Amino acid sequence: MGKTILTVDDSRTMRDMLRLALSGAGHTVIQADDGVHGVEVLEKAGVVDVIITDINMPRMDGYGFIEHVRRGSANKMTPILVLTTESEPAKKMRARDAGATGWIVKPFDPEKLLAAIRRVSP
Repeated sequence: MGKTILTVDDSRTMRDMLRLALSGAGHTVIQADDGVHGVEVLEKAGVVDVIITDINMPRMDGYGFIEHVRRGSANKMTPILVLTTESEPAKKMRARDAGATGWIVKPFDPEKLLAAIRRVSP
């Protein structure tokens, strides 16, 4: 059974790639173009199964978005995967401290992304 997945990324190309990979695997994909939009979309969507977010975005970055979700939204327990070009250990630690569940470096391999989703949300 497919999951409902929110993707948050300021790159239209990346959002399109995620939508294709995820919807092709039977998932329902909801999209937002930055952290502020992600908060708005989540408020309308209700509970989702998995969130995938970039870190470097305008208005509200991924760290702020993750912290907002973890502070008490309906999705405070939802797995959050960070999908970013960043690979520095300090940034990974900051994301984990904010509440991220996992970290995937762009460009992503669709099969590895789907495997990560299965791991965090069986």
